[in-house]
Amino acid sequence: MKFSEELVWRNSIKDKTFTNVSYLDSSHTLYLGTDGTADSLTIGHLAWLVLLMRFLANGYKVFVLVGGATTMVGDPSERADERELKTVEEIRHNTESIKQQVESVFKLNNIKEKVEFVNNYDWFKDIKLLDFLRDTGKLFNVSDLVSRDFVQQRIDETGNGISFAEFSYTLIQGYDFWHLHKYHGIDLQIGGSDQWGNLLSGVGLIRKKENTEVNAMTIPLIINRSTGVKFGKSEAGAVWLDAKKTSPTDFYQFFINTNDDDVEYLMKAYTFISPEDLDMLITKHNTDPSKRLAQKELAYQVTLMVHGQEQTEIAVKITDILTGKVNLNEVNKVEAELLKNNFNISNHKPGDSILDILVETKLCSSKTEARKLLNNDSISINFKKVSEELLIEENFVNGILLLKKGKAFKDTVVVSLV
Repeated sequence: MKFSEELVWRNSIKDKTFTNVSYLDSSHTLYLGTDGTADSLTIGHLAWLVLLMRFLANGYKVFVLVGGATTMVGDPSERADERELKTVEEIRHNTESIKQQVESVFKLNNIKEKVEFVNNYDWFKDIKLLDFLRDTGKLFNVSDLVSRDFVQQRIDETGNGISFAEFSYTLIQGYDFWHLHKYHGIDLQIGGSDQWGNLLSGVGLIRKKENTEVNAMTIPLIINRSTGVKFGKSEAGAVWLDAKKTSPTDFYQFFINTNDDDVEYLMKAYTFISPEDLDMLITKHNTDPSKRLAQKELAYQVTLMVHGQEQTEIAVKITDILTGKVNLNEVNKVEAELLKNNFNISNHKPGDSILDILVETKLCSSKTEARKLLNNDSISINFKKVSEELLIEENFVNGILLLKKGKAFKDTVVVSLV
């Protein structure tokens, strides 16, 4: 399979300026940019980190641009309203954190090829406004810019409008492509499909300034196809690459909970599995979907990619305990400590009733609700149904117990004995 054919198979190409995907079979120098709006990337960004690894493995030279300058302006293509501007100090911290995070993921995955990091603040900080307007602004047609989808969405009757700062964002990104082409020989820019208009700005600017053709390609945004929600930091409940924001265990469990309809799609985007091995995995998975074989493989591979072997093994062990695959009586003191250190803990104080704990852990909003669920056999401790008369202290194993509401994994709490 040619590289271009693999990218098509993995659904990694959406929009492109080149006619034939075989263009990708010869090595190019490319860049991908991200802004410093947060100090961590999400699993949405992880899809393009994996794609960059694929390009590197096929002889490409890769630049990652962390947008210190563009973050100061705000990208209108990502939002329906104006972004709250970050301070210079926040942006500096975020861009450095993202750089370190990308380097860490690449190192963890034994990426030997060198990746160049650049920050567009380094060249924009010295550009004078009048020079930029004359040399760059003069080459953009406002009618073309206004017709862009993301601008239209902001200025139509239901939109909240757009500031001149955010309107000018696409000029700045276009200039980035020109600068990197001129000084680093970059001839291909890639980005999320919501960046298509911004990518075209660079292609057009280089054509006008340098009388040469470069190319751009977008990656389909990774979404939950049953809800249509993007895997990004702007969505509620975002899954972060930073272990302090999303623990390796929660990270692993997110992928374990993938819908059957999405698991093959996500395996293609997030792993290096071959078509043959994926076919075998899905065939085996379909013989008994309840075993979630494909989800387990996906969760393991992606967690390993971001958090490494040790943290992945811990995540698997904790998940097996919390789902009852490992009996709590078989959990030793070391594993009990792992649960305490890697899961949300509620401390049990002598004298607390089961009603107190259910309310304290927020599994129930009130004692009335807790009593109702107990009467309906909807509450379990260590996977056994319990009643209101339960003596809590008799159910601790190595100082912990598992309290669960209903069947949902997310409604499980580890209670620690004080």
